Amino acid sequence: MTPLFAEQALLPDGLARDVRIVVDDAGIIASVTRHSAPQPSDLNLQSRLLLPALCNVHSHAFQRAMSGMTEYRSAKHDDFWTWRRLMYRFLDVLTPDHIEAIAALVYVEMLEAGYAAVGEFHYVHHQPGGRVYDNRAELSERIFAASQLSGIGLTHLPVLYSYGGAGKAPLQGGQLRFGNDLEEFTRLFEAAKKAMNHLPPDSAIGVAPHSLRAMDPQNLEQIASRFKQGPIHIHAAEQVREVEDVQAWLGARPVEYLLEEVGVDPRWCLIHTTQMNDTETSGLAQSGAVAGLCPITEANLGDGIFNGQEFLAAGGTFAIGSDSNIRISLSEELRQLEYSQRLSLRARNIMASSDLSTGQLLYTKAAAGGAQALQRNSGALQVGNWADLVAIDTQDIHLCGLSQRQLLDGWIFSGNDRLVTDVWSAGRHCVQNGRHRQRDSIAHHYRGVLRELTNLL
Repeated sequence: MTPLFAEQALLPDGLARDVRIVVDDAGIIASVTRHSAPQPSDLNLQSRLLLPALCNVHSHAFQRAMSGMTEYRSAKHDDFWTWRRLMYRFLDVLTPDHIEAIAALVYVEMLEAGYAAVGEFHYVHHQPGGRVYDNRAELSERIFAASQLSGIGLTHLPVLYSYGGAGKAPLQGGQLRFGNDLEEFTRLFEAAKKAMNHLPPDSAIGVAPHSLRAMDPQNLEQIASRFKQGPIHIHAAEQVREVEDVQAWLGARPVEYLLEEVGVDPRWCLIHTTQMNDTETSGLAQSGAVAGLCPITEANLGDGIFNGQEFLAAGGTFAIGSDSNIRISLSEELRQLEYSQRLSLRARNIMASSDLSTGQLLYTKAAAGGAQALQRNSGALQVGNWADLVAIDTQDIHLCGLSQRQLLDGWIFSGNDRLVTDVWSAGRHCVQNGRHRQRDSIAHHYRGVLRELTNLL
């Protein structure tokens, strides 16, 4: 049993003082006591605010190694599609060892930013050129190894990617490393699921049909019935061209098609959804599915702006992820989400309510939405949940002069991830005094991999 005492904590009904939390040996919150006093055996989180740690619902870990390599003009008009061509070139040289080393660093950085779990949207399955590895789940197992080394909670989301574009265009170039038909993918899924048996009990697996443009629509309609357990994630309506191509092919916009023809429900997480009209926005909110937003990547790639005000007004659920991992920052994802709304609407405090400040609403909604999107028993400091916890330093200079109810606003809008002092994932104390326990060795290995990749590109 691990007892913790926090001077301040965010509980399901709001902020509280002098909270004692006991975590059992399985990594589950066994008790939460208010108005307590620290005991000699407690880990005393003096001058800390204890929060439920968020889930990062969308990651392509390998893309972290590309950070800073694509910030130059490569065509008369640079956009997502020109960036994607550079990403495919990068894929030509990635080995299983590279992927494991990159993912390990990504997960260290996520934990240090305050995330306790990740949904790895994993679509690199094969060797360059498309040849299947002798072990079909080879690259999934490299993700598993990275998650174990870092201690992050993993929801593995192997991706079904069958076509190179809308209208069943053939796979080309780097896409060949992704490709499977539904039967091949089912074998891959089963191999990955079997290989997860040695992972911690908070690990999980779901499925990720990549997008309508990379799918056979008939297969997409079979996904929920074939894979009856676990979350379902899909890229949806990220780019204007994507919406136009799908509409020309299927006669409906992507989110419209998913709502009307596939029938998404709370198992589903639609990633990005930055190109929705008002009908799609309200329909997605009412479906119970999660909108998985990645504001830093969406800004970096010029995707567009999510209809946040309308989605919240319709009762929608959202979560955040780091997608391309060009920058891994929990506080900045939430800040960018709100600021994109302000720039679009020329107003302030859009993602707020009459009873919650912008920072507290963003954080609590993302915590609940992330837990739903990964089907992870977390998102709140309550008995029976995984002990996914993050502590921030209330004595940091960025929080000076703020009241208790303003601390989350201070962290998100004026602070940074250096305020994070400790992170637990299912009771695993991965980050202590602001630093991951394995950072030095994992970062050293990553540096070597980057030197090798630089010579190969």
